[in-house]
Amino acid sequence: MTTSAVSLSMPSIPRRRRSPEEVAAAAPVNGTKKVLLAAPRGYCAGVDRAVIAVEKALEHYGPPVYVRKQIVHNVHVVSSLEEKGAIFVDETDEVPEGALVIFSAHGVSPAVVESAETRGLRTIDATCPLVTKVHKEAVRFAKDDFDILLIGHDGHEEVEGTSGEAPEHIQIINGPHEVDQVTVRDPEKVIWLSQTTLSVDETMETVRLLKERFPTLQDPPSDDICYATTNRQVAIKKIAPKADLVIVVGSANSSNSVRLVEVALEYGAKASYRVDFANEVDEAWFEGVATVGVTSGASVPEVLVQDVLRLLADYGYGAVEEVVTAEEDLLFSLPKELRATLKQAGDVSRALGGRRTRS
Repeated sequence: MTTSAVSLSMPSIPRRRRSPEEVAAAAPVNGTKKVLLAAPRGYCAGVDRAVIAVEKALEHYGPPVYVRKQIVHNVHVVSSLEEKGAIFVDETDEVPEGALVIFSAHGVSPAVVESAETRGLRTIDATCPLVTKVHKEAVRFAKDDFDILLIGHDGHEEVEGTSGEAPEHIQIINGPHEVDQVTVRDPEKVIWLSQTTLSVDETMETVRLLKERFPTLQDPPSDDICYATTNRQVAIKKIAPKADLVIVVGSANSSNSVRLVEVALEYGAKASYRVDFANEVDEAWFEGVATVGVTSGASVPEVLVQDVLRLLADYGYGAVEEVVTAEEDLLFSLPKELRATLKQAGDVSRALGGRRTRS
């Protein structure tokens, strides 16, 4: 059986860069060059847990290990795991019967789980526990016959998984512009939930407009937007007003990375760009720039940020000030299916996923 790998965009071929002297001549910089480095940034607990799950599965079961969709939305992480023997597929029917498949951190619908069971696949569920929480909320309120307004991006894997828990009760709302289109059966029995990686500000604007239409709209039992998404947005909000340029490290399909670019611009950055790799940074961005803000999405390993910092240092931005707005120490246990294997093998090298620097 053939499998179709998830399509990835690879690093661009290195080009000749203009020298720091050439850039300075094009637009002199007024002021001292420096970098404001956001903290927190990069890997969150759910991402770390999912990546470790694939690494441990490869180590203990041997390749190939199949993964439905990208385990996390980052080109570098996915290609690195492919080199170790992971095979990324779009759907479970591309996995040979009886093989091992890991569900990504973004979660899956019950229909995907059922499909895997029908094909006799061994499964490891690496869904982020914070996404699982939203799934359980959807099931709970659907059981109580609520209309559920799911704020999120239609087509995103996380939204597909959550809406699949109760499709007859859930309406997807992509943003404030769709609020006028919402219809419900009973305005007294409506609750909103959200994708975990959205812009906090835009989500709350959507909620505000929904409550104008449905005054008794209920809030979720606890925040659905995850702590890591919120923390990274808070950090860039503090940096943006002081930055001539903000560089966000993260992939194009990473919702939280794309949101960071938007938040930076909204909160005062003169320019902001997203890159997967340091070689995608255009030195023309540095023209006339004194202060550069740097951050990274929740699925980005720190090594990619350090590559960007080295490039910035080459252009005179060697002074780095870390702007700390929160400390993260959350840890998640590895998926239960994997923990049993590790326990049997006596592997105690890593039982938890959480924030740490990874190369």
